[in-house]
Amino acid sequence: MMRSIKYGVFVLGLVVLVYACSPAKGNRTGHEFMPDMVHSTAYEANVLNYYYYNTWGTIQELKSYATPRLPVKGTIARGFEGGGVEPGNISIPMNGAVPFYYGPSEEERTRAMAEIVQNPFPITAKGLAEGKNLYTIYCGICHGDKGDGLGYLVRDDGGKYPAQPAIFTSDDFLNASNGRYYYAIMYGKNVMGSYEDKLSYEERWQVIHYIRSLQAAKNGTVYNEDANTFNTVDIPGAQWKSDEDNMPAEPAGMHEEMSTESHSEH
Repeated sequence: MMRSIKYGVFVLGLVVLVYACSPAKGNRTGHEFMPDMVHSTAYEANVLNYYYYNTWGTIQELKSYATPRLPVKGTIARGFEGGGVEPGNISIPMNGAVPFYYGPSEEERTRAMAEIVQNPFPITAKGLAEGKNLYTIYCGICHGDKGDGLGYLVRDDGGKYPAQPAIFTSDDFLNASNGRYYYAIMYGKNVMGSYEDKLSYEERWQVIHYIRSLQAAKNGTVYNEDANTFNTVDIPGAQWKSDEDNMPAEPAGMHEEMSTESHSEH
C-alpha cells in the first residue's frame, strides 16, 4: 500500500514538473516566469527579424514597426541651424537643417516672397567670398557671372539652355524680396531645379548676399561688410557687431535666477 502511494506521489510530482517546464501557451505561463520580458518585441529600423517566441503580434505587424515612415508634419531635425544649446543640455552639432514651412505651389511662393524679407546673416567679406564661389559653381553657368542672365549655357555661339534664365540685374529682381530667391533655391523655378540638397541653410543665404552685391554694383550702390545703401533690410557685418556691442548688459544674477526657476519647473 505504502509503495503504491509513493509511486503515485512520484508520478504526480513528475507530471507537475513536466507541466511546469512546458512552453508558454495562452494564459499558461509555462516554465517562463516573465515571458513578455524575455521575448520582448525587439525590432530595428529596416530590419525584419521575426522569430517564433515573438507573441506580440503577426509578422505583418512587426514589419510595420520596422518600416520607415515619414516624420510628423512640422518635425524639426536635431541640431538644426539656430536651435542653440541650453546650459546643461547635450551639445548637438549643427547639421545645417532649418524648417521651411512653405509648400511647392504658386500660392506658397507668393507667401514666401511676402514673409521672408531679411537675410538672417549679416553681410561679411567672408560670406560674400563664399557666396561668390558657390554662385560661380551652381548659378553663374546660366545666370551669368554678373547676374545678367548671360551664362555659358545661353551664349550666342551654341548655348544649350532652352529658356532665358532670370536676369538678376533687371529692375524686377532688384526690387524682389529675399524670399523670392530663397524659395527658388528650395524648389526651383521654370526649368531650373531645386538646389536645396546642394546648398546648406547658410550657403543659400550667402549666395543671395552675393547676388545682392552684383545688383548693387549694377546700380551704383554699396553692399558690403561696412555699408549697405542697396536696401534697408540686410545688415552689414560692421553694424551687426556694433548692435551686439550696444545691447544692454544682462543684469547680475539674472542667469542664476532663471536657472533656479528652470530647475523648479522640473
